[in-house]
Amino acid sequence: MALQNAQIPVPIHFHDLPEALLLQIFASIEPTRARNSASLVCRRWRDLERRTRSSLSLRGNPFTTPYPPFPFPRFPSLSSLDLSNLSPWGRVPSHTPLLVGPTLPICFPAVTDLTLYSRDPTALISLTHHWPSLKRVKLVRWHNRPSGADVGSDLSPLFENCAEIEELDLSEFYCWTEDVTEAVSRHALVARNLTGLDLMLANATDGFRASELISISEACPNLRRLSAPCAFNPRYIDFINDATLLRIATNCPHLTTFHLVDTTPITLNNNPGPANNLQENNPSTITPTGLESLFSSLPFLTDFSLDLSHPILEVGPALESLGQRRACLIKNLKLGNFQGVCKGKWLHLDGVSVCGGLESLCLKNCGDVSDGSLAAIARGCTRLSKFELIGCDLVTELGIQKLALGLRRTLKEFCVSRCGLVSAPALVKALKPLRGRLERLHLDGVWTQPEARKVNVLERQSDVGEHDMLDENNDLNGLCEPRSKRSRHRYEEDVELSFGDTTTVNGECSQWHYQSWDNLRELSLWLPAGEFLSPLLEIGLDDCPNMSSIIIKVEGNCRAKPDPHTFGMNFLSIFPNLSKMKLDLGEAIGYAFTAPFGQMDLSLWERFYLHGIGELLSLQELDYWPPQDREVNQRTLSLPAAGLIQGCYNLRKLFIHGTAHEHFMRFFLQMMHLRDVQLREDYYPAPEDDMSTEMRDESCRRFELALNNRRVLD
Repeated sequence: MALQNAQIPVPIHFHDLPEALLLQIFASIEPTRARNSASLVCRRWRDLERRTRSSLSLRGNPFTTPYPPFPFPRFPSLSSLDLSNLSPWGRVPSHTPLLVGPTLPICFPAVTDLTLYSRDPTALISLTHHWPSLKRVKLVRWHNRPSGADVGSDLSPLFENCAEIEELDLSEFYCWTEDVTEAVSRHALVARNLTGLDLMLANATDGFRASELISISEACPNLRRLSAPCAFNPRYIDFINDATLLRIATNCPHLTTFHLVDTTPITLNNNPGPANNLQENNPSTITPTGLESLFSSLPFLTDFSLDLSHPILEVGPALESLGQRRACLIKNLKLGNFQGVCKGKWLHLDGVSVCGGLESLCLKNCGDVSDGSLAAIARGCTRLSKFELIGCDLVTELGIQKLALGLRRTLKEFCVSRCGLVSAPALVKALKPLRGRLERLHLDGVWTQPEARKVNVLERQSDVGEHDMLDENNDLNGLCEPRSKRSRHRYEEDVELSFGDTTTVNGECSQWHYQSWDNLRELSLWLPAGEFLSPLLEIGLDDCPNMSSIIIKVEGNCRAKPDPHTFGMNFLSIFPNLSKMKLDLGEAIGYAFTAPFGQMDLSLWERFYLHGIGELLSLQELDYWPPQDREVNQRTLSLPAAGLIQGCYNLRKLFIHGTAHEHFMRFFLQMMHLRDVQLREDYYPAPEDDMSTEMRDESCRRFELALNNRRVLD
């Protein structure tokens, strides 16, 4: 009887959930492909996806009338819109935005964050008129500034139509420094609302002068984030000095992010040794006393970057004052050409090691940073999750071992570049304690170390005062253990532990060495021109089961290189989840047209680097920068490169940062899974007029029409 009276449970359908809960579920979907697939299930899911999408990047040809093509869905909650990649890239005529402008605000009524390629002020005039409530704007332009344009005319439409703007990003926008100063000064009421300014102008060679930065800071007193290239060179008129920094801090006391970069090319000799007297001959215009005054004037500072081309001496006390006053506030530091950052003598914490709250630290061209400095940083900055070491020639493998051991519980991103005493095999060997924890890693493809440097390493390892400044009776974060205890597991010294060994640290059992790089998601490599990729697998990076992205940058002069065989791209096929690659050959210099007798032109070099890329079956996205000939400003895709890229059967996205011939682009129509192809000339100066056989506006239109008319399998 009880069984008869029991109610049969009624199944609940997914659509029976409350509307608010469904919106929360769809809002939590982040991958773009997953959202696109969900919108194709049914009309209900399509509506839910459109109502919860917050960001979108549009591509396509604005010559289509109307644009976007009708009927185009409406996204009522979309707040971030990227229009910088419309096709043909960077070549939108002045009349096209008049077709785009009236349509886009209807489809995206709630946009507050806009990214736009603004080749001339016409695009801003058309779009900002329909979105007066914009809060954040990023402008992109790699072409030359329009000739004859008035100073400040590129930015005036933005300030005139968007009175509520709060953040302006010009990091990829080529213009004059006078344009920014004039536009901000002319619209003082709007400038007072600005809280973020990124003025890292594209191809900035001179930087802002002292009077310009002071004028901007006076017009924008509520700034919280400021980034700018500056002229620190005392040979220039109106250069940046201590008084300038203090004046900026006084005008903008609420700054939390403050980034300044010297645009003067670094020509100083950073080689260690007493013969290097360039520090005394080329002093910086910034002094430690000025830094202390700056830090005391910015009580909310959490992110500070100062990259100089001239050395600033004995900055340890200034950094100690920063750490002692705001140890819990300062999170990110980037120091370029700072001397005396951390001396690391004995157990005393000095300099930057006093900043215990740091989460990210970058030391660039700090010539006196040694192994003892890294050990002190590991003891003092126990929260570091990101560490970069660039151009520090006194650092050896032993110092990186100490750093990795001390930060083995927190460090997730690590970069070592241009450190003369650290080769790639030595770096990978020193990072054994971090194998199971690192998520991002950058290293230079220096597979061997010169014999003179090897002897120097051995001499420095025998220097106990430099490398083993550890007290007998102290134990700080596992680095300073009693000698009787350290003798059991002398990781830094002669005993070489095998993979999988277990070590006791502070009475706890710790697995230092991991068989594989389980958490490594992104690997970045710098390689000199002509170097091979195959040694990468021999140094211990052959087991990265979850690595999904790799960045390869090649730099150097290819003109005098001999005829090589293959780069070794096929060796990357051992990474099963590798889906994204950035191959940057933009700094590989060679001959674009006819090379002299006995030398290779750039087409053969492209064959060298791309040979074997078709064997990467999991690769789905490729960003490719072709090599260039600077004499003719030529960066174009060659025939061998087009044929080899065509072999990537599973490739879905292809972005070529240069030009190409139309008949070469036709090769890509044979790739059945390819969905998105675009040419981007995002380098300065972008070509104004291409040759007759290269991609023009009409060529791009024909190619994209043929690409979109194909039937895609999925």
